[in-house]
Amino acid sequence: MVVSFWHRVLDLISPRLCVVCGRRLTVSEETICARCNLHLPRTGFWQDPYENEMAKLFWHQIPIERAAALFYYEAHSETANILYELKYKNHPEIGEVMGRLMAKELQSSGFFDGIDGIVPIPLAKKRQRQRGYNQSLEIARGISEVTGLPIYNKVARRSVFEGSQTSKGRWERNENVEHVFELKDAAAIQGKHLLVVDDVVTTGATVIACAKELCKADNVRISVLALGLAKS
Repeated sequence: MVVSFWHRVLDLISPRLCVVCGRRLTVSEETICARCNLHLPRTGFWQDPYENEMAKLFWHQIPIERAAALFYYEAHSETANILYELKYKNHPEIGEVMGRLMAKELQSSGFFDGIDGIVPIPLAKKRQRQRGYNQSLEIARGISEVTGLPIYNKVARRSVFEGSQTSKGRWERNENVEHVFELKDAAAIQGKHLLVVDDVVTTGATVIACAKELCKADNVRISVLALGLAKS
């Protein structure tokens, strides 16, 4: 009752708004309102986590076990505000909230069964200083809170920042991330099934480059989870 009372007081003083539509959130809602949550363009990939369009990006590239994204991402759409606010508007809490939402939704499908730990896609030090946080790590924290899976945040690092991927084509993206990741602790992940977490997957180039580096440790298997998959 005390928590509920103070939440209501804070909402009166500083109303929280839905990151998608801008409407006022109720006390029980976080980041996204129930209406916008209901209308998210969900992919449903977790129902068939190996034979879906996202998983096919990784076939014959990495030892992929399963892959899913919560929703289809389309630039300049209302739904895209989730990722814009998370990445560029200093709202790391969005990542954790959406990570929890996604994990709760996927958990009953068995998507997380057999996975040993989570590896968020690393940010280069320069980009992390600019942003103040790693959005993929924030998403991973939300997933970890629901699933209990440990986060392996220090097993790999991104050695350089080669500029944003946003305006690049497929081949430019591949070249932009090639050789930018470095495995730092092979012993910690040897023999493990790792869930690589990113905010949005477009061509899969970043995930592939990171996963290839992780696979330098012996007998590593990879699954991939992202908030968004960009529409091709």
